[in-house]
Amino acid sequence: MSKQIFGAQLSLRCCGTTVPERMDGPCWQLYVAMSGLVSEWPTFTWPTSTEVPTLDQRRNALAYLGFVLDEGAEWEWEECTGPDYHPHPARVLLLGAVKVRPLECGAA
Repeated sequence: MSKQIFGAQLSLRCCGTTVPERMDGPCWQLYVAMSGLVSEWPTFTWPTSTEVPTLDQRRNALAYLGFVLDEGAEWEWEECTGPDYHPHPARVLLLGAVKVRPLECGAA
């Protein structure tokens, strides 16, 4: 049996989201990068807030999407500047990434 490993990313959406539902204002969004269309990637969005989701909240969101951290995986964080096309001045963004694998029995 092959072991599928994917990358999950967590980022603060400074201007809100339109997918999977419209949210105005800053919110954290977690998604699992997979093959296929980006619009079809498993995505979880927390309600509007700038507070970083806790480890338990991230773990629960991944389980909801049908994933779990890969064995020995830890969250890695990176700071980068926001894209130039946003309607506000560039900001420093915090991005989290971790290796994940599908849950054995599907979504929790």
